Parts: sequence; C-alpha cells; structure tokens
Amino acid sequence: MRCSQVQDLAFRLAPFLGAKCREANINPRTQALVSSISPTFPLHSQLLRLPKSTMSSQYTVLEDIPKIHATALRAFNADKAKSISFRKNQIAQVGYILKDNEDRWKEALRLDLGRHPLEAELYDFVTVLKDVRLAYDKVGKWARVQRTEFNMKYFAMGPKTKAEPKGVALIISPFNVPIFLSLGPLVSAIAAGCAAVIKPSEATPHVSKLLAELIPKYLDSELYHVIQGGAEQTSKALELRWDHIMYIGGTHVGRIVAQAAAKHLTPVTLELGGKNPVVVDPNVDLPLTARRLLWGRFGNAGQVCTCPEYVLVPRTFQDKFVDALKDAYHEFYPDGPEHSDSFGRIVSKHHTKRIEGLLEHTRGEIICGGEVDVDKKYVAPTIVNNVPADDSLMSEEIFGPVLLVIPVEDVDEAITFIRSRENPLAVYVFSQDKKFQEKVFSKTKSGAALANDSVFSPAVPGFPIGGVGASGYGYYAGKQAFEQFTYYRVMLDNPKWVDTFIFGFRFPPYKMTYKKYMNMMYPTLPPRPKSSISNRPEKC
Repeated sequence: MRCSQVQDLAFRLAPFLGAKCREANINPRTQALVSSISPTFPLHSQLLRLPKSTMSSQYTVLEDIPKIHATALRAFNADKAKSISFRKNQIAQVGYILKDNEDRWKEALRLDLGRHPLEAELYDFVTVLKDVRLAYDKVGKWARVQRTEFNMKYFAMGPKTKAEPKGVALIISPFNVPIFLSLGPLVSAIAAGCAAVIKPSEATPHVSKLLAELIPKYLDSELYHVIQGGAEQTSKALELRWDHIMYIGGTHVGRIVAQAAAKHLTPVTLELGGKNPVVVDPNVDLPLTARRLLWGRFGNAGQVCTCPEYVLVPRTFQDKFVDALKDAYHEFYPDGPEHSDSFGRIVSKHHTKRIEGLLEHTRGEIICGGEVDVDKKYVAPTIVNNVPADDSLMSEEIFGPVLLVIPVEDVDEAITFIRSRENPLAVYVFSQDKKFQEKVFSKTKSGAALANDSVFSPAVPGFPIGGVGASGYGYYAGKQAFEQFTYYRVMLDNPKWVDTFIFGFRFPPYKMTYKKYMNMMYPTLPPRPKSSISNRPEKC
C-alpha cells in the first residue's frame, strides 16, 4: 500500500481486528480498508465470507485499477461528456439497463438478499428510475449558465454562474440496496458531466457481476467503469486522485475513506446511516401505525438505511401499542416468516451471527420472533419490548429485522433520549397532531423527518438523501446530488468603457477623490435593529 494516511489509520485499527483477520489469514491493515459493506458493522469485510470461487473469478486485477482511472480521466479531458445531449442519452441508457434486464436483476437480488420481486422493484427499480426521469428532464436546466441577480453597478460585466463537472468520480456503494445505491449516484454523476467508476459491494456478487457486465454494454465504456472486489481493490482505488468520492456505508469505513480523500484534498459525500427513532403519539390509528412501522422495519430484512430502529412510546400506552404490533406481525406472516416469500434474508452468515449475538445479550423481552439460522442467513422478524437505553441492541445500528420498543414518560423524554445520541438519518413521528409533529422535528436533527410513515423518502422524486453529523454529509438523489458532482464557476466579461465611467479610480496613483466612487460600490445596510439602539455611540 502506498497511501500513508490510510495505512496509518488502518494500522491503529489493526489491534481491534487482529483476531478476525487471523481467522481468514488476512493482513489487519488490509482488513481495515473495508469496501462497501454494512452501514452498521463496517470493520468486517464480506469478501472473507464469500466462496473463493466467487472472490477470485470476477475481481478486478489490482494493476488494472490505475489503468481504469487513467482511461476515465482521459475520456473526461477529451470532453466526451460535455454536451447535454450526450448526458441525456447516457442517463436514458441507465434506465434501459434496468428495463431490458428486469428478470436478471430480480434473480440477482433473490440470490444475494432473498428478495421478493416486489421488494426488488420498490427498493431498487422505482428509486433508480425516478432519478433517471428527473435528471433526464432537468439536466439542461441544471447545467445551463445562470445570470446573477441584476445589480446596477455590475450588470455591464454580464456576471454569470455555471455548474461545471468536477472530473472523475469514485462511487463506493453498499450491499443493502445495491442497484439503487450504485446506479442512482451514477445518474447524478452523468448529469453533472463527470466520468465515474463504481465500486459495488463484494457482499452481493450476483448484482456486482451484472453491473460489471451491463454498464459497458449500455454506457460509454471509456467514461464509466465498474471495479469488482473487496478490501484490496478498494484500498488500491483510494490511493488514486479522484475529483469526488461518494461513499455509502458505515461510520468507521467512512472515516477511512475521508482520510484517504484528504491526502489529495478530494471532496467527499458520506451517507452513513444510524439508529433511526420513532416517536408515537397515543392518539394515533393503532392498526395503521403498526402496519407501517413493521413494513418499514422488516422490508429487505431490515437492511435499509432509513429503517426505523426503535420506538419511543409512552408507558401508559405501551401495552396497547405492543398488542397492535403483534396483530400486524401475525397478519404479515400467517404461516410464520421463515417460509414466507415476503421476507428476505441477511446478506451473509457473518452478519447473521452478529445480529444473533446482539439478541442473545439483550435484556429486553423478545415478544415476537427471535429465531436465528446462521447457515440459512435467516433472522426472524423480531420485536423486543422494554429495551434499556444501554442494551446490546442499542450499542450499534442493528441493520436487521429487529424492532425495539423503549418506554418513556412523555414526548419530552423521547426528545431528550433522541438528542442524547448521534444524529440519525431519519426521525419518524406517528401523530395526527401537527403541533406534536413539529415539537419533535424542531428539537431533533436528522436528514429526513417523516410523519405517519417510514422509509418512503428515498422514493420521492426531487428529495435529496443525506444525513447530518454522524449520519453523514452531502447528498445523493435529486438536484442536490448533481451539485455534489459539480462546482460553480463564476464568469464575467468587463467592457472597456466601465473604467471610464466607474472603475477607473482603482488604478495607481490613488487619488483622494476615490471616496465618491467607493460610495457607489457600497450596498445600503438593513435598518439598525432596535435592540442595539442603546448601544449606539453618543454624538459629541
């Protein structure tokens, strides 16, 4: 490895990883440089858990990664992606990558995640296609030269701004929604006029293989690339100078990616998830609330970054609420979830074992589910009641189908509980009372604030997706994602006559008559605030 900053951070993490690495005969420094894995347990690479045939047969050769970067850079510098018509063509092609191969994508998701076709379409297809449609329709407007607001002093210079592409982008995507979180950011990078290299998760090998096969068939093979592999491929890619890096995953690896980017002063977008809370008002439609909560938590086997993780419910209302959850649970899985085709699987045995460990050590009461079959990568949809604040299940993002119920005295205690922890990606409130909703939302921080439903925000056209604080910074999806891959260039053209009438005073030798011209440049101040009148200096 030649990236000294990343190597140093990995070395400091190595003592915590040694045992796991020794099991697989992997160097701890390499193990620390985990690529696109779980947003919850980011220091264990899934490549260690995949069959060797899967690992070796489709991984990108390390020596080819700098060549891929060089090819993309060369194509970008040749202005291949400059024209809006080219960008629109490529954006549309991303849509047809999905449409033309729908059955193959669904089968890949079934093999990697046990997904039902409905979940494949809801989590991956709809979200990508709404990004395709929005970017296709709006890219001309987004990329158009924008005139600044009229100003009498500067209008003659024709001041403008233009969103310019940053260059070659690296997109490191996770396993949980692998199509959307690979192709969605790619659409934004294409709209921006960038070249892009995707590093999908090695934990979903069938989806990654399909990405690597189809992207060069549908898109410009010089501008857009896929790197397949695990920690070694990711660490090799992070040695290179990128113009933007977008990483979607866990906090610890997010820090490693940011450290690597800092060496080259590369801007980074990080989406890092978190434990998303739910606050329930007793005056709710209980059956509807229970159904929407369990759907949000158990869809994709709980492996969605916007899933609700724990519910803060008033003690006086807790029993009724829990009964409603039980009713919805049995309605969802009348013959049991293990044999239901409406419930997926955990991505790997390793993560299944991790969730099993959290459940084994909980001091809460498991009232539904709790069964685990590591070999089948199965964790039953589980509801745990009366979970303490310092419980094992509250120690990290579970990223699995486990919903926690935490009793509180009232909404104020719920807000205090949320604020005592890291900022989540989403805060959910179930209440018909707008004042109740506003109280929770105004006193908490999160990337999304949804009332009376969960998870839905990534599907809404135009919504940016991103966090705040520990849940990340920057955005993917929507115009804001286009802005992640661009920078604003300011432009003006100053005619000769301007110096004759206005700005000629700036040239040496300076004259004391400059003040009348300077006064023309100063804007007028807003009215003086009344609260500061008493602080005005007295006139002599």
